[in-house]
Amino acid sequence: MKNIYKKLFVLIFLIAGFSTFNVQAQRPIHEIHSMLIFNFIKYIEWPEEVTSGEFTIAVYGDEDVFNQLNEFYGKRSVKGQKSNIVKIEDPASIPSAHVIYIASNKSRDFEDILSKFDAKPTLIITDRAGLGEKGSSINFKVVDGKLKFEINQATFDNSNLKISSQLVNMGIAI
Repeated sequence: MKNIYKKLFVLIFLIAGFSTFNVQAQRPIHEIHSMLIFNFIKYIEWPEEVTSGEFTIAVYGDEDVFNQLNEFYGKRSVKGQKSNIVKIEDPASIPSAHVIYIASNKSRDFEDILSKFDAKPTLIITDRAGLGEKGSSINFKVVDGKLKFEINQATFDNSNLKISSQLVNMGIAI
């Protein structure tokens, strides 16, 4: 029965169009970011060479997002792999990761992180205006008081990640 509720939630979430959330909504922004990060993963395919071992999600600069991802998803498998959610304190210490979330307060380190993971199959998600154009795979953006997300298709191509057309249609293509 619990599984039915999860599927129903995901269906409602998609029907409502998870590309927009009212920033003034009752849910804290870290919960929304965590839900979106986890749902983005469902619509992305990684190359076969990184589909074994642990699925690593690195969070840099937002302890609430890290804790939320751990609470909701830390013990689940992701894409058939055991999840490994890590909190990053220093950008030089970011391990090989499937996903890296860079909070807005750490965006000054974006270019260093991008250069380390350029052309690697890593989904980089950011939360600062302008980082989508600079090479982030997905960037959160507030438009008219609603949280949306930008998708940089060139970055997906460069990273050898395949994004579902459904996700592309829900985001803002840049």
